[in-house]
Amino acid sequence: MIPLPISVAIPTFGRDSVLTDTIAALLAQQPPAAEILIVDQTPSHEPETEQRLQQWHTQGAIRWIRKERPSQPAALNDALVQATQPFVLMLDDDIRIDPGFLAAHLDGFSGDDVWMVVGQVLQPGEQPLAGAVARDHGPMADLQFPFCSAEPAWISNGMSGNMTVRRERILALGAFDENFTPPVSYRFDTEMCKRLTRAGGRIRFQPSARIYHLRAERGGTRSVGSHLNSASPVHGVGDYYFALRQGISWPMLRYLLRRPIREVCTRYHLRRPWWIPVKLLGELRAMLMALQLLARGPAYANTKR
Repeated sequence: MIPLPISVAIPTFGRDSVLTDTIAALLAQQPPAAEILIVDQTPSHEPETEQRLQQWHTQGAIRWIRKERPSQPAALNDALVQATQPFVLMLDDDIRIDPGFLAAHLDGFSGDDVWMVVGQVLQPGEQPLAGAVARDHGPMADLQFPFCSAEPAWISNGMSGNMTVRRERILALGAFDENFTPPVSYRFDTEMCKRLTRAGGRIRFQPSARIYHLRAERGGTRSVGSHLNSASPVHGVGDYYFALRQGISWPMLRYLLRRPIREVCTRYHLRRPWWIPVKLLGELRAMLMALQLLARGPAYANTKR
């Protein structure tokens, strides 16, 4: 069967059997992808995982790219630069997929103005959400879009865990901004989506391109611990930096002012109010770090690496 003109890119960190299960599911797709790139930021794997990845790489079933410094935006930029196909599908490393998943992504590119297709994401216990979805407008539109929706839609946001892009269009925009701080890098994909729509591209939400996100307990962003009782800025800096990158407007200012309030108005903090000052300290540190990143300017993909 002729492979689809698509490069699958999977950034991974701290994952073993769930990663190899994800790769095996992709290799079983019909029609298959032209190539699968595994951008591996894990210092060391379990022996069985290491052996299986090396075997696939040697056989040419995958391209196994090793990186020392974990960063999801940087890993995806590397994949976009090294990909050989006109479409690049970015996926989480802990998922299940249905037959025909890859073809469903490409079916969403109904015209040259469609630069991105975002698939449905079902978290554990979720079911597809039927019915119309209320939407907002302006620079902060679709931040709360339910990616479990069962309804196709034109949107202005996307999740890089189930996202296909036209490679040349995205690289022309600089791809992802690597200023978003690892290991969380929150909103880095949303920021790129906003640049894409401002440049004239369209984003299609394609619910038939579904993933079942397993939310593996080990590895990924869950390796940094809970954001609820932490003074670390890494949990919030991406959100503040994203908002600041949208330019001055009332929706942006309202979003910035609401975030620290929203972060402490939780059941967790209602029951443990002694953590509120700690969390607010983290929010202040995140805002200051975001302002520093804004002053530095964006760090887009290096197309020469």
